[in-house]
Amino acid sequence: MDHILARIRGVKMEDVKTMLKTDTSKHAEQGLILRHVWRNTDDPDEILFIFTTADLNRARKFIEMMQSETLKENPSANLPQMLFLKGE
Repeated sequence: MDHILARIRGVKMEDVKTMLKTDTSKHAEQGLILRHVWRNTDDPDEILFIFTTADLNRARKFIEMMQSETLKENPSANLPQMLFLKGE
């Protein structure tokens, strides 16, 4: 199982959780399963969340497409930094 770790700053925890809950079915269709959401205790302005996926390439394409569409609509959108982690 592979993982995708997301990091975002300057967003309220409640807003992140709401967005993730709203997108649950869309994520599931692409094989993304949300596992955890955390606040960084050393930097309370940073929220991290992690997905698991069986198909990292498919997940990457989906995320890149979604972020690209968001940036077309709003070039200054605050998007999470995504780290794609391959299990060994």
